[in-house]
Amino acid sequence: MPGGGGGGGLGKVKAGSRPPWVGLAAAVWVQVAAGSAYVFPLYSHAIKEALGYNQKSLTMLGVANDVGENVGLVPGVLANRLPPWLILLIGSACAFFGFGTVWLAVTKTVAMPYWVLWIALCIGTNSSAWLGTAALVTNMRNFPLSRGTVAGLIKGYVAVSAAVYTEAFNGMLNNSPTNLLLLLALGIPIACVLVMYFVRPCTPSLDEDNSTEHSHFVFTQISSVVLGAYLMVATILGDTLKLSATITYLLFGIMILLLLSPLAIPIKMTLYPSKPKDEKPSTIVPSYSTDSLSGADQESAEPLLRGTSNTFGTGTNDSDEATDVDLLLAEGEGAVNLKRRKGPRRGDDFTFGEALVKADFWLLFIVYFCGVGTGVTALNNLAQIGIAVGANDTTVLLCLFGFCNFVGRILGGSVSEYFVRSRMLPRPFWMMCTQIIMVVTFLLFATGLHSLIYVSTTLLGICYGVQFAVMIPTVSELFGLKDFGLMYNFMLMVNPIGAFFFSALLAGYIYDKEAARQNPGVLDPSNCFGPDCFRLTFYVCAIVLLWNLDLRVFRREDQASLSDAIC
Repeated sequence: MPGGGGGGGLGKVKAGSRPPWVGLAAAVWVQVAAGSAYVFPLYSHAIKEALGYNQKSLTMLGVANDVGENVGLVPGVLANRLPPWLILLIGSACAFFGFGTVWLAVTKTVAMPYWVLWIALCIGTNSSAWLGTAALVTNMRNFPLSRGTVAGLIKGYVAVSAAVYTEAFNGMLNNSPTNLLLLLALGIPIACVLVMYFVRPCTPSLDEDNSTEHSHFVFTQISSVVLGAYLMVATILGDTLKLSATITYLLFGIMILLLLSPLAIPIKMTLYPSKPKDEKPSTIVPSYSTDSLSGADQESAEPLLRGTSNTFGTGTNDSDEATDVDLLLAEGEGAVNLKRRKGPRRGDDFTFGEALVKADFWLLFIVYFCGVGTGVTALNNLAQIGIAVGANDTTVLLCLFGFCNFVGRILGGSVSEYFVRSRMLPRPFWMMCTQIIMVVTFLLFATGLHSLIYVSTTLLGICYGVQFAVMIPTVSELFGLKDFGLMYNFMLMVNPIGAFFFSALLAGYIYDKEAARQNPGVLDPSNCFGPDCFRLTFYVCAIVLLWNLDLRVFRREDQASLSDAIC
């Protein structure tokens, strides 16, 4: 049976048990490079000083940074039409031309108008969407039975990418914003070109009881957590102590070794190959869509996660299942001619257009929007929140949030994967749990107490990461992997939308109004102190989450939708 025939232009499927792990290790470096949008604060001040922009102009450049990072509909559409290496190559070109143009402007090599710089920054950070789509979609398809774990790992490394860039910025680049921009313009393309051959479609493992694969994932998760903890400690040490050049290079070298740790798995598989097991024949082929199933195979093949996707249903009772079995037996004996329902069912491969008309899709979008949209408000204003409550060093807050966000993504993927397999507990349950915790977290933020700021930041970071890690496999299990890249990137649009409504319009307005009240007579006050700067914002965010939790989530009687799965 031909593999990879669907999704024209995707190339040959690589056979063997080792290539998927090589691809996962390569995707780690791709995802670290894809974190370029997180380092805007490291060079934004240089843009402001070199080009003489005011704070409002710089804020609009921040909008370009967010738009470029999160609007990835184009790479989502092309994920089924182009091979992963070409997606990575396009992303590399975006980074080269985008950040290269910003570098030319900051170094004053070429004078350019503001709108050109805005577009250039948008193109540069859009490389994150291209790189992330290629790495995530390819690995989700290479490990179809471990989607939650893979999503948590892949997106977890994006969360620590800011710390990786910060470590390089403080140590190797001598705190030079222009050197950082040059690294983004040249380093991202070089890294992608070096690993893009290995990010490729492979024959997936379809053995649900593969203990070896499970141990490999555990090792990768442990090594990633060690990397995250190490980067947090190294960042704090570098920020509080004056380290010598030797220590700085040593810390940087350890970081590189930890980033290479996922390669230990394919190396171990090469040196100590396991004996092949007799696998049961499967009707599932390592394809990118159902197009590669032909003839009778297409009719007999089941959805990739039939057992898992059923958990998103509305709890079909035993009598209904018995009736379905009787009908199928009768059809097989020729007693009845059972017509198949038109259109895909939950868990099948949906096209993007078919998913858009489903209530599940929009309910998941709203749930994710409320959770991440309110969370990104606190993230975007975390430095100002810390200053308002009297935190002297906001770098520690940002580092703490980044590490907890990383831990949340790892835990969200692995824990939801475990309970889906062992208890048939649907993943959206964890979104509900984290949003309940976020309500409490926002109320803690609203107190404005300095003693609670670190606890609140820790809880917010973990919950924010879990939301992201759970959304990705939920989309794939509800609507399949055929147009997963496009659906995933569509969901990511909640980040800039949420930032616009909750951060720019709500938090920004309230902050400026309180700053003006505290500084009467000052034309454009820039700082606000005290709990009132963000208290109303956090109350609104908590109310939005409570409304979201009551959004017919616990009501089964209206329709069979994702809301039943969350109960």
